[in-house]
Amino acid sequence: MANLSVKDVPEQWAQALRERAARNHRSLQGELMFLIEQAVKSGDTGGPSLDNPGSREVRVVGFDRRGQPIVRQGWKSVDQVVAELNAKYPDPIPDQLSSIDIIRQDRDTR
Repeated sequence: MANLSVKDVPEQWAQALRERAARNHRSLQGELMFLIEQAVKSGDTGGPSLDNPGSREVRVVGFDRRGQPIVRQGWKSVDQVVAELNAKYPDPIPDQLSSIDIIRQDRDTR
C-alpha cells in the first residue's frame, strides 16, 4: 500500500476534519481514508454530478471568517424548488400583496 502525506493543511481544515471524524465515530486517519475512497469510487471532480443532479453529496466549498466550513449539499433545479414550495404552501397568504403587486406599486411610485 502507498503512503500519502499532505503538508501545510490550514488549521481550520484540520479542525473541521477532526470534528467530522468524531461525528462519524472514526479516527482522523479513518475519516481521511473514507473521503479518499468516496472520491475515487464516485470519480468526483469537485463539481455537481451531472448524472445525479439532485444528489445529497456534501462538499466543503470554503470556510467563513471564523474558520467554519461552508458546505454545498447537492443542488436542485428551479422547477424542483418551485414544486417543493408549492407543495409546502399551496394556498396564498390571505390579505397579503403578491410580489407582482409590490413590484408594480414600487414601479408606479417613480
